[in-house]
Order: sequence, then structure tokens, then C-alpha cells
Amino acid sequence: MLLKDIRDYQILFLSLFLILGIGTRDWTLRPELIVVAIVTCLVTQWLAERATSIAPYLKQNIANLLKRSDNYPHQPNLNLINPQKSTSLRSAAITALSLSLLLRTEHYSTMILAASLAILSKFIFQIGHKHFFNPANFGIIAAITFTKDAWVSPGQWGEDWWYALLFLGTGGMILKRVGRWDTTAAFLGSYALLEAIRNLWLGWTWDVYFHKLMSGSLLLFALFMITDPRSIPNAKISRLLWAASIALLTFILRNYFFLSTAVFWALFALAPSTIILDYLWTAPIFSWSFVRSNLSFSRRQQLTT
Repeated sequence: MLLKDIRDYQILFLSLFLILGIGTRDWTLRPELIVVAIVTCLVTQWLAERATSIAPYLKQNIANLLKRSDNYPHQPNLNLINPQKSTSLRSAAITALSLSLLLRTEHYSTMILAASLAILSKFIFQIGHKHFFNPANFGIIAAITFTKDAWVSPGQWGEDWWYALLFLGTGGMILKRVGRWDTTAAFLGSYALLEAIRNLWLGWTWDVYFHKLMSGSLLLFALFMITDPRSIPNAKISRLLWAASIALLTFILRNYFFLSTAVFWALFALAPSTIILDYLWTAPIFSWSFVRSNLSFSRRQQLTT
């Protein structure tokens, strides 16, 4: 049922951002590319789920999949048309909308490449049933690395204050439900502190400082990308250290290497560190089912310990 899953709200908000951005920011984004991204993500998710569902049985005995035998009365039902779980399509839709919001290209093939690799990264780069790359971020990095016509425009949202309020309001509601507000706070707090120190050191006026922090794309990244609960560290202390590290690397890449896409490269480079942090500080893996049943993450920890 719609709006019973917190991801439904995220899909709604991202869709509204996309419509709002096209209508108010004069983006050079073709609607057909949005359709391509959505269709590619959904189809890739569906195919990957079907492939992973039959892979263990193919390894065990491929002959048993082609016939029913009395010797195997408990043979599983491998229905490729009606999967047991379809809620993952919500996550695929979120990935597609994120790519549409941030990635720019002129060719269908580039968007298909980005969208398909974004979804496949969840199935390839995972440990213990948890992927450590943010899918949309992986697709963006793959597109700008392997093609010549893909780019990201971090300043596309401008610095209008009402965009910031819109992002903070909608993103804050989602983060409150999933219990990941600490990640956003650690990232933005660390980055703001580093920029403030640099601003004081160089003797610049504070309008330069606020110009950097009021970037709509920075807030969109901090509220909707870096907080993906399925790809970030599980424990709170791990998330704080992880988010602060991404802020530090973003600061270095942006101010000393003049990389406009610093936040995306920082997240991509430090994503594998999630494995180490989860090993050092153990905590239950996030599950959307607990959010749907209105159980807080802290309560979930109590139930699983």
C-alpha cells in the first residue's frame, strides 16, 4: 500500500524535487532520459533478483530445476514472474530518481550504463547481505569515469534559502523515521567547521562561507544520499566517524584539488571502509521492516540483544 513505507515518501519528495527543479532552475534535462533511468533501474533490479534467487539451486543441482521428483518433495517454488519480495523496487526507483536529479548526459546509452551499474553494484559489492556502495553514487562515478558525455553540476540548485528549508524539512522527516539524522549532522557539522576555519585563516568575508554551505546540492547529498541506511555503517559511533571522514575528504578535494564533484568522489572512496567499521563496532543491520512497523532503531537494538 502506498505511503505505508517510508521509501514511498522519499520517492514522492524526490519526484517533487525533480519537477520543481525542471520548472524553476531551467535544467537541460530531457524527460525521456528520466524515463530511461527509471525503466533501466526497475528492470535491472528485477532481473538481478531473479538471477540471485535461482543461483543457489543451480549450483546444487541444475537437473532438479527442470523436473519435479518425488525424491525432492521440498523443492522450492522458483516463480520468476511473481517474486516473493517486491519492496526492493522502491529502492530501485529511489536510485533512478537520484540519478535523474544529479547526473547529466545527452545519450541514452550513458544513462542506461549508469542506472544498470548502480543497481548491479548492490548485488556485486556486498558482504553479509549488505552492500557498501551507495547505488546512485556508484552509477554517477561509473558514468563520468567510463564515458565522455556524463557530468554532474553540483551548483544546479543554487543557494536559494527556500530550497534549503524544503530539503531540510523533507529530509528531516525521513531521517527521523529511519534514525540516521546523526550521519547528516556529523557530515554537515564537520564540513561547516572546516570551512569556517579556512574562512578565518584566509580572512574572507562570511558571505563566502555561507555561499558554500547553502548549496542545494550539498544538502541534497547530505540528506538523501549519504544517509542510505542499507549502505552506511550500522553502529552510531561508526556512522559519526565515517561521515566526518567524508566531510574531511570532501573539504580537501574541493579546496586543494578544486574538484567540483568532491562529495561524490569522497563517498565513493570511503564507502568500502564501512566493512571495517562494521567489524570494529557491531550493531544490527538496518531493516526496512522495522521502520514499516513503526519500531525505532534503538528499540530494534534492544530486541536483538
